[in-house]
Amino acid sequence: MKIGVLGMQGDIEEHMAMLEKIGVPAIRVKSLKHLNTVNGLIIPGGESTTMVKLLKKTGLFEELKKRIENGFPVYGTCAGMIILANKIVSHPEQDSLKVLNISVNRNGYGRQVDSFEVEIPIPIVGKKPFRAIFIRAPRIVEVEEDVEVLATYEGSPVMVRKGNIFASSFHPEISDDTRIHELFAKVVENAAHS
Repeated sequence: MKIGVLGMQGDIEEHMAMLEKIGVPAIRVKSLKHLNTVNGLIIPGGESTTMVKLLKKTGLFEELKKRIENGFPVYGTCAGMIILANKIVSHPEQDSLKVLNISVNRNGYGRQVDSFEVEIPIPIVGKKPFRAIFIRAPRIVEVEEDVEVLATYEGSPVMVRKGNIFASSFHPEISDDTRIHELFAKVVENAAHS
């Protein structure tokens, strides 16, 4: 099993380091050739507009959308969540993969200077709260019925799942806690053997 990290922009190294820490082989995915060698993909935080442009330029946009709709495991953090979302309320002109039925507002928790860390319960990864780091994080403003809310902060969903699609507003890759990456690795492994 191998997990890819979309290697165009953003927190690529941080996700690679986290996967290495839990013993999962990982590569940067920059092309269809790379995508063909992985069993799941992490779309990191970064600049969602730039990442969508690069996905289209490399031909990955449509292929990735098709694969995700057919069960390919994917996890989007921060900008990665925006790229997966069905609707970007604050920037309706911005394109996205539209594979996850949530509506988001970019920078919904404020600008860079408003970044914060907070302990939140995420029952699916255990009883111990998870230290979630929010940096220019998107806020989920609407969740459709087919999307499961895995964690909330101040009443708003901050981590969600639909089948093999995971997304979080915060950045687990820059914490010391490996539990979310371990969870995603298990999902990828199960999908690879099904």
